[in-house]
Amino acid sequence: MKNRIITISREFGSGGRTIGKKTAENLGIPCYDSELIQKIVQESGFTESYVKNADESASSGFLGAAFSSRTFGPTNEDYLWSIQQKVILDLAEKGPCVIVGRCADYILRDKAGCLTAFIHASLEYRAERIVNVYGEREESPEQRIREKDKRRAAYHRFYTNMKWGYAKNYHISLDSGVLGIEKCVELLQALY
Repeated sequence: MKNRIITISREFGSGGRTIGKKTAENLGIPCYDSELIQKIVQESGFTESYVKNADESASSGFLGAAFSSRTFGPTNEDYLWSIQQKVILDLAEKGPCVIVGRCADYILRDKAGCLTAFIHASLEYRAERIVNVYGEREESPEQRIREKDKRRAAYHRFYTNMKWGYAKNYHISLDSGVLGIEKCVELLQALY
C-alpha cells in the first residue's frame, strides 16, 4: 500500500510518544508530534503557546467556551482544528510517517494504509513513569494524569464525536505497562 501511516493516540504517561518516535526511527520514516505544533503555528499565525493550549491539552474551560460560542460562529479553536486537519492530511499525502496525537486517528480514518493505535497502561505504571520522565511536581502524578486524560478525552469527543480510548475506534490497543515500550514498538513495526 502507498503512504503507510501509523497514528498513535495515548493516555498521558503511557509512553505513546516514545513508542511513536522509536517505531518511526526503526522504520526509517518521520515521526510528527511536537513538529506538528510547529507546522500548525506556521500555518495559523498563532503563537506556539496558544496552539499548545488550544489543542488536545485544552482545559475544560476552553471546551465550555467553544460549546457556548458555537452559536456565534467559528472560534479560534475551530480555526486551529481546520489548520490541524490540513497539516495532518498534507503530511499523510507526503509519505509514510508516524503521527502522535492531535486526533490523527480520526482525521485519517478514511485513508487506506493507515494503522490506528491506542497506547494505555495502568494508573500506577503511568504515575511512576511521569515522575521518572517529567520529574516531581506539586500536584500528585495521579492527579496530573487524570486531568490530562480528561482534557484529551473531551477534546477528542468534541471534534470527532468519538469516545477516546474506546478499543473499537482503533485497529490495535496496546498496554505499554504490561508489554513494555520495546514490545509495543516491535508489534507496531510488525503491523506496518
